Amino acid sequence: MPHARLSVSRPLRLLALVAALVAPALALADDYADVNQLLRNGRHADALAKADQYLAAKPRDPQMRFLRGVVLTESGRTQEAIAAFVKLTEDYPELPEPYNNLAVLYAGSSQFDKARAALEMAIRTNPSYATAHENLGDVYAKLASQAYSKALQLDAGNTAVQPKLALIRELFAPASRGVKPEAPGAAAPAPAPAVVAKAPAATPAPAAAPAPAPAAAPAPAPAPVAKAPAAAPAAAAPATDASRDVENAVQAWAKAWSAKDMQAYLAAYGPDFDPPGKQSRKAWEEERRSRIVPRSRISVRLSDLDIEVDGSKATAKFRQAYSADGLNINGNKTLELRKVGDRWLIVREAVG
Repeated sequence: MPHARLSVSRPLRLLALVAALVAPALALADDYADVNQLLRNGRHADALAKADQYLAAKPRDPQMRFLRGVVLTESGRTQEAIAAFVKLTEDYPELPEPYNNLAVLYAGSSQFDKARAALEMAIRTNPSYATAHENLGDVYAKLASQAYSKALQLDAGNTAVQPKLALIRELFAPASRGVKPEAPGAAAPAPAPAVVAKAPAATPAPAAAPAPAPAAAPAPAPAPVAKAPAAAPAAAAPATDASRDVENAVQAWAKAWSAKDMQAYLAAYGPDFDPPGKQSRKAWEEERRSRIVPRSRISVRLSDLDIEVDGSKATAKFRQAYSADGLNINGNKTLELRKVGDRWLIVREAVG
């Protein structure tokens, strides 16, 4: 499926739904693959019919709804596609990709203020979403172009504005229009639509595991981080104990999240935790409650856990499998922790 890069004056490109929405059942994967194949072959009506047939039985499935929105976009049914992505953001506000594709559609109809707002929501949902950051830069450039053009209309003799406007126009000149939409078949093999390398959570799990061996790592590393000679077991023991404490803290955090135990979940974050999107701590906690408490069931499972400890600071990298009410998200996550008293508390978290 094509990659969603906000192109403003360039050809419209759409984001493939990343592996974060991969469903586990192979039967479901066949349905996704069928719709994706029909889309690649240009059989938009058949792809839409197949998606509608699937959604008649599973109306809340986020991945098929996303695919349907892409089919509508490729079919030129822009308003219906906008409506589909808007509804998806309402039902699954934690997913950044629908916001990004919504921004693409708004930008394609020169609604740049709406595109900016949608991209800001995508970034607030996932601050590590590089594509949305790039797209937001394009939107700001287009808004700046409009403002500079207006300034020249009001004051044609303003020589300071002309070079700025020329620079922005050069960014969107035909020579810099970039790559055409990726072929839908150019994807990593997965039971879902194409996986885009830039999109969050598309990095395979093994990439997160082989981090350089920290002081807390087991002995087989050929060159341990130089703090003390490798032959000094007394230096390694405290780090091992600290790593185990960090792992216990991370697993307790995931368990509290799964149990919807908001008191224990929020207590896992330190007083100096940095909420994403420049939110206040209070606003972030209210948002987390609104997303966790209403769910009928939540499961958070961690794998490939890799921990580095440096004194009173630690970093935990792992693969997170989140599922709730039919939504399945798999991706890499990083937690930065700090020891406060005898507890390890989260001070920062990042996706991807």
